Amino acid sequence: MGKIKLTVNSITLCILLSACTSTDDRALSESASSSTGNNVVWQSQARQQESTQTLLLNSDTRLTDVIDIRELPHLAGFIDEALSSNASLQQSLITLRKAQVAIDSAKADRNLNVDASFSASKSKTTNSVASTSSNTNSSTSSNSSSPSYSASMNVSWELDLWQKISDGISAANLDAASARASYQSARDSLVANVVRSYIDVLTQQQLLNIEQSRLTVLENNEAVILKRYSTGLGSLDDLDTARTSSANTRATIAQYENALLTAKRTLAVLLGRQNQSLNELNTQVSFPDVLLPLTTLPKQDLARRPDLQAAFYALKATEFEVDVAYKALLPSISLSASLSDNASTPSQALFTNPLWSLLGQMTAPLFQGGALRAQVEDAKLTSANAWWQYRETLLTAVQETQNALDSETALSARISHTNVALANAERSVSTIEGQYRQGLADILDLLSVYDTRFNLQAQAVELHAQKLQNRIDLGLALGLGVSQ
Repeated sequence: MGKIKLTVNSITLCILLSACTSTDDRALSESASSSTGNNVVWQSQARQQESTQTLLLNSDTRLTDVIDIRELPHLAGFIDEALSSNASLQQSLITLRKAQVAIDSAKADRNLNVDASFSASKSKTTNSVASTSSNTNSSTSSNSSSPSYSASMNVSWELDLWQKISDGISAANLDAASARASYQSARDSLVANVVRSYIDVLTQQQLLNIEQSRLTVLENNEAVILKRYSTGLGSLDDLDTARTSSANTRATIAQYENALLTAKRTLAVLLGRQNQSLNELNTQVSFPDVLLPLTTLPKQDLARRPDLQAAFYALKATEFEVDVAYKALLPSISLSASLSDNASTPSQALFTNPLWSLLGQMTAPLFQGGALRAQVEDAKLTSANAWWQYRETLLTAVQETQNALDSETALSARISHTNVALANAERSVSTIEGQYRQGLADILDLLSVYDTRFNLQAQAVELHAQKLQNRIDLGLALGLGVSQ
């Protein structure tokens, strides 16, 4: 009777413990849910100019909509190739599938468990028989063996009295949802990286073209200097100066040629190409246009970002795991049934004359050395950590978005000023070239305006590439991605 009383007391205690499941943990996900929605907004900087043009986003807007990829040959095919062959993405897909398998494993706990067994044994007995004769007394022994066969089947089922199994299934479902969102985030990031790498290839090619044009001009200058020297104009010092500039330009060309090869290999790795070749890629193309012109973006929520969704689902999963840990302190009720048979032949042992039994059992953990309580604390700490991971992801998302918006404004201003400076440099080149032919300017003046012009051309290319890259970053920060 004392044992029964102890069990009841333990059940009461466990019920109280389950009722005390941390409300703070629930508050974490509720807080996260509100933070993921429309409350998370940003405003364009005050220094941004007002305009009627805005970046309009809807559910159909994709990452590839921010720039005109139709102007980039093979890019659409490269994206499809990367999505099917990229090694990192395939690992994310396997992680997702493992999470989906875990759901089936969790669901199995509420199903019937059926075990069957069949065994055979052979026993040997020795019988002694005494015999007498006129001369001797002797005994003989005989051996006999008898085989036996047994078969059994056991069926068990645990009653989900406290919804512990259901909570485990819910946790597995949320883990799968988190893995699915993480996989989508990996897909989006991969597409963004493919576009960035493609733009980087074009950038390095255009920078290389500028340096090759610079070298052509400098080599032509050398010819002009030699011609002027042969007519008694100028000096060999001018030739040395021109040749120094040409040598420096050749060194820069070698640098850009290597950078172009590196950019191509980076793109090839993203595509999953083992030979890392991009023979079909035409690098002599212009930059694509930026679509959806952006000047102001007053408000936009971040709920569509898959990385934020993944962090939120992971947080929710840990809350159910906390519940599971608490409910492990509660008693469990299980039902089991068994069927067994023994016979001298295999066919007779297959339940021709079976014995059956039915058992109902309730077990309650009374003392586990503090292991179960430690598991509860561990689950609560895991949930708290998941909250801070979500918080960090949220803050990073806001930061990335605001940085991209600020960069958009700064790049637009820099591009505008650079274009003005480049136009002025072009006029300066024409002026100084005329003065040099007339002997009114020296070679240093001419080389200086050449350097200014080509440097501004390279700067304009880099700024244009940065604007394209930043627009991709902005789209990714806003949660724009690719269809699943």
